[in-house]
Amino acid sequence: EDTLRILVSTDNHLGYLERDPIRGLDSFAALEEVLSLARQHKVDMVLLSGDLFHDNKPSRRTLHKTMEILRRYCMGSESVGFHIVSDQKDCLRSVVSGRANYEDEFYSVDLPVFAIHGNHDDPTRDGGTEMLSAIDLLAVSNLLNYFGRHDQVDNVQVSPVLLQKGTTKVALYGMGSMRDERLNRMWQGKKVRFLRPDSNGVNGGDDGECDNENGWFNIFTLHQNRDLGRGAKNCVHESMIPEWMDLVVWGHEHECLITPSESLVGTFRITQPGSSVATSLTMGEAKRKQIGILDVRGSQFRLKPVPL
Repeated sequence: EDTLRILVSTDNHLGYLERDPIRGLDSFAALEEVLSLARQHKVDMVLLSGDLFHDNKPSRRTLHKTMEILRRYCMGSESVGFHIVSDQKDCLRSVVSGRANYEDEFYSVDLPVFAIHGNHDDPTRDGGTEMLSAIDLLAVSNLLNYFGRHDQVDNVQVSPVLLQKGTTKVALYGMGSMRDERLNRMWQGKKVRFLRPDSNGVNGGDDGECDNENGWFNIFTLHQNRDLGRGAKNCVHESMIPEWMDLVVWGHEHECLITPSESLVGTFRITQPGSSVATSLTMGEAKRKQIGILDVRGSQFRLKPVPL
């Protein structure tokens, strides 16, 4: 089989209103439904695009519940149908064994989860000398794979996770949440570089040096403001994203606009899954919550919305 199937979800906000007697379990129930749908649709992996947790320092109850759900749905004896062909230490954080969690011989993971951090679980908000996100705790426990973190504040080099299933090759780029003004300034100053794979699967050259027809399907997931009237410097403009991207999975915005739409640049499509739990009384939050089942085969893709 050459089709790589990915479940895309974002802004799960685990622990939101956890002390509320009525809504306290809503965020966990939503995550459980997301992972249950992943099992039902027999996906190869799950992609979470930021704000897995609502609080920067989740309570022990939230961490315990999250770890219990991930263990229940992500561990099993089945084989994983794809493999990573890039240097995993360069693109994944907290890899204890030097490999993704499903390749660790001491664990039995058959539903790999790949996640970036959002503004709620941003490691820089901790303020310590060693910046850690709550997602680091899940990654070091081998419950998920954490990627898309960039610690240098003056130079961002985005290295992809290169996935291959049969003849289908996917370059997965991730950018965890950064302060919008700083990121905008760096992007304008050309200090954000995207490394591109060559035909052998080795990262070679930056976004302007490689041939576009190299056989890789490029997915970029980020967690930032979109250009929706927030000011020119307080968001990421679609024109900033490299034209050779094929699909952008946009986190942070809670409104569900999951059907892929053409970008303003016109060369890639954008899907905005929206949050899996309502956290505010806005018109965007009132829409039906959905996740997406993304099928990639060669250079073609199809995204099927699935309501929660």
